[in-house]
Amino acid sequence: MRPKNSTNVRFPIPRFYRFLISGMARISTDLAAALAERLFFSVPRRPESEGEARMLASARRCQFEYGGRRVVAWRWGDGPTALLVHGWGGSAAQMLPFVEPLRGAGYSVVAFDAPAHGHSEGRTSSLPEFAASLNAVAGRLGPVEVLVTHSMGGAAASLAIAQGLAVGRAVYVAPPADALEWVYRFGRMLRLPRKVVEAMRRRAERRLNVRFDRLNTRILGPAVRMPLLVIHDRADAEVLWYDGAAVAHSVPNGRLTMTEGLGHRRILRDPGVVAEAVKFLVGGEGRDKSEERAAAEAGAICAGCGDPISEYSDSSPEICEMCALERELFDRKLRFGPVGQAYRA
Repeated sequence: MRPKNSTNVRFPIPRFYRFLISGMARISTDLAAALAERLFFSVPRRPESEGEARMLASARRCQFEYGGRRVVAWRWGDGPTALLVHGWGGSAAQMLPFVEPLRGAGYSVVAFDAPAHGHSEGRTSSLPEFAASLNAVAGRLGPVEVLVTHSMGGAAASLAIAQGLAVGRAVYVAPPADALEWVYRFGRMLRLPRKVVEAMRRRAERRLNVRFDRLNTRILGPAVRMPLLVIHDRADAEVLWYDGAAVAHSVPNGRLTMTEGLGHRRILRDPGVVAEAVKFLVGGEGRDKSEERAAAEAGAICAGCGDPISEYSDSSPEICEMCALERELFDRKLRFGPVGQAYRA
């Protein structure tokens, strides 16, 4: 069964901007596209609690210039580097529940605020800038032994790894699967004409020197060759759990763990999630071998990936559930239906 579309992975759009851009679209496609692009890449600032501020103050603070803007990072302890990467509109403070468990496992923990987030400078950012700043932090404070990401931080990590970042093991919490989907969803939320959405997309692609249809897990996933655990909540209303399943399936050595009732942000503070992530990072198995052996003995082999089937797809009994999810995710007619197709040229 195809899941319903989630809300915007980036941030809710104020009604004022909806009316402003929609009205401008009647006058000038180019002006509407320029304003829409500015809004699409604008970053909402996350408030920081007193407890988070104290925890950050206990670390060694580092800062450096990247792209003409100051990027701020923090480091706790000594040892191999564990890098924490927040998501869109988040901050390093969101990732603090992982700090002490990773330090206890012998790692030196590094967290940073991406451009235009938290303590770092800027008003706008993007997935490529996220990835580039991640690479810059790793170059200054790495090499990176293990990695934990949240939301768009996972997409940024995959792009950084495809660009050459070396990582030993990684955990992605609630990762999105397809940047182009964000563009079309943004257009639907603003009720923009197709020509404005496509003009906005072209402007952004020229400025960033990258095509959005290359920023998805089907393209980037094969480069993510290290053991990867994806943790996603079925009740996530911002990034569909379906996206996490697609990410886990697209990488050569991926595993998916589902949670219930934690949503998109509380999942980062759940002790069980943190413990499972740390256990995996220190060397836990990437797959449940007992399930694979049982499936193999029963002769159940997926026609899509060739792996033993431990969970069948209801819609396609000859393939596993993960292959069925991938098939639906990357078939845009299935993924979006008639409404999503409205923004395609």
